[in-house]
Amino acid sequence: MTTFNKYFDELRETKVWRSVFRGGTGKSTLRNSMAIQQNVFLHLLSTKVRKRMLEFNATWYLGTLTLGTFGILVITGILLMLYYHPSVPQAYADTKDLQFVVSSGQFLRNLHRWSAHAMVFLVFAHMFRVFYRGAYRPPREFNWVIGVVLLLVTLLLSYTGYLLPWDQLAFWAITVGSNIASAVPLMGDKVRFLMLGGHFVNANALLRFYVLHCMILPLAALFFVAIHFWRIRKDGGLYARHSEPDVVMTTAPARPPL
Repeated sequence: MTTFNKYFDELRETKVWRSVFRGGTGKSTLRNSMAIQQNVFLHLLSTKVRKRMLEFNATWYLGTLTLGTFGILVITGILLMLYYHPSVPQAYADTKDLQFVVSSGQFLRNLHRWSAHAMVFLVFAHMFRVFYRGAYRPPREFNWVIGVVLLLVTLLLSYTGYLLPWDQLAFWAITVGSNIASAVPLMGDKVRFLMLGGHFVNANALLRFYVLHCMILPLAALFFVAIHFWRIRKDGGLYARHSEPDVVMTTAPARPPL
């Protein structure tokens, strides 16, 4: 382990490493703080966190678990795309090939499916937990709205993926859903036409749902998740009730000292 740390320290001092990570070389607090502030991914996280909020019963890790299931869905979804064609004569055949022909295809598809179910459940549980603890109150009301948007995006991701197997269950589920959308006052027929790309569930609908499920909605989810983490930091970190101890553990100073 000592040898590994030695090689890693030498790597951090190389020109290539320092060109990628502009701060954070060395062991000083200032350099570590610069490494966090100048990294777009680390900058989304809070620089300080209450020790109480690191315990399991404080958040049940529902947000982390939700993000984990989303990561599983992205990885398994990309792998499934390698064996799937969004066309009417081929979509159902590809689904059957995944089930009976492709090695571990059934496992891959089931992992994607059950992760989607788990993500919907975890998002609902996370929002219920936030509401129960009162973490939606000012100044965190904007982040609550972002959470509601993420809930809707999650439901749309689950719904758009329903049509892709192109079996009888998927066909009639989307037919029922689009007919419900047509009941929207004044613009229901236009909403249904926009969903399906026509008046019936056919190849146009399959292509639209595929693009929504694999491109538009995942990018929207990533965008709002980034805002969600950023707002948690700007609102002072994870929410803790006033009755809870306000012991703070510093990961890095909010800004480097002058």
